[in-house]
Amino acid sequence: MPVTTQAAVTTAAPAAPRGRTSRRSILFFAFAFAVIADPVSSVAYAIEAALRALHGDLALLLPTMSLVIGLVVVVTANYWQLVRRFPKGGGAAAAAARAFGPRWTFLPIGALVVDFVLTIGISIAAAASAVIALFPGLAAWRIPLALVLLVVVAGLTWFGHGGRLLFAFMTVAFVVISVAVLILGFASPHTTGHAATSAAPGHSAVLAVVLAFPVAMALATGIEAPSTAIAQLGQLDDTHRRRFGRGTLALLVVIVGGLTLALTALAVQLRIGIPGSDSTQIADIAHAAAGPGWLYGAFQLTSSLLLLAAASSSFQAGPGLLKALSGTAAEPGVLPPVLGRANRHHTPYWSVVVYLVGAALIIVAAAGQEQELVLFYAVAVFVSFLIGLLAMTRFARGEGKPALAWVNGLAAAAVAFTLVVNLLRGWPVLSLVATLLIAAGLYIRWNRAGRPTGIEDVEAQAEAA
Repeated sequence: MPVTTQAAVTTAAPAAPRGRTSRRSILFFAFAFAVIADPVSSVAYAIEAALRALHGDLALLLPTMSLVIGLVVVVTANYWQLVRRFPKGGGAAAAAARAFGPRWTFLPIGALVVDFVLTIGISIAAAASAVIALFPGLAAWRIPLALVLLVVVAGLTWFGHGGRLLFAFMTVAFVVISVAVLILGFASPHTTGHAATSAAPGHSAVLAVVLAFPVAMALATGIEAPSTAIAQLGQLDDTHRRRFGRGTLALLVVIVGGLTLALTALAVQLRIGIPGSDSTQIADIAHAAAGPGWLYGAFQLTSSLLLLAAASSSFQAGPGLLKALSGTAAEPGVLPPVLGRANRHHTPYWSVVVYLVGAALIIVAAAGQEQELVLFYAVAVFVSFLIGLLAMTRFARGEGKPALAWVNGLAAAAVAFTLVVNLLRGWPVLSLVATLLIAAGLYIRWNRAGRPTGIEDVEAQAEAA
């Protein structure tokens, strides 16, 4: 009997570590693919935004998107460092406070608030465009369709964060269907388009690319998410949170970069230019590659669901941030307590209403056209990127790491250039104005509230809650 017992113990002992490993793998899948839903969904409109900025010049589309992916890698490298330094979450807000003082926290927070509203608006508008591309008869109902989708997604937030795993599956489904479309498109396309390879021969190619790529930097939105979302992983220690955060960033670069460049190359090969008013470029690519059959329908369905998932994610993160800013019963907040009132699913419903109204206004103002909103998109979030890079540059200099300081400094210069070029287009300056006004308002309220401590960790608190 003792021998049998000992054998049983010996055999069963490894089961616990294997069980923990299996649970962590499932957790990583749910966490990573849910968090990257936003940047992956950006593929649906970023390539078309670049082509429109190039005035339809397909010959320059691949170099432009390659430059975009290069800058995405640079920005991701900064957040790789942020995850190492702040394994409990916090992102650019925490970095800004530690590097320059707590008052600088409000600039990235203001940028995030604007970014969440724009993410919801552009994702809903793009989802409506995906539906219209599949059912062109709905084109006349674009704005009502977008508003209905907006209300549905906002309503689903009433039930809290239960959809995280569903978001992950939506991301995976879109990636799988996209790969199938790409394989068929390169191997045996259904048809080809008729767009000219070069719409403006003889012009300065370098200048055209330099001026066009900042518009497509909408692809970079959502990169900051892993550095703050790791605060949700309270069941893990700092080491594993770092691994989850960095693993998610690496996955983001591989999937977003791979899909973007592959779809761009296929668009050039099949000569898919600027789409008509009832379609999108990515829909035209899928239609040319797969034809009007089930694969095209699946592509449109998964892309629209992924876009709705990205909107839903911001509908959770944005109100969560306002709730954290409203404080608790024990600690006074910066915002009115009403914004922190939550239902039994921990959803701050009045904060959800704030984002619902904001997103509805910009959808109506843009006539439900996501390409009108793209110009505003890569402004607010780039303010956050810039602050984070400057903070990491200061940390590197203080720690005696000149090489890393130079890398971060050059990355900050590239981000600043992207920001300036987008602002020079005129109307996108409204995103910057909104960011500065929100940041200034929050700073004033923080002072009036007696400068409550812990403001630099508000992003981490929002995610943890």
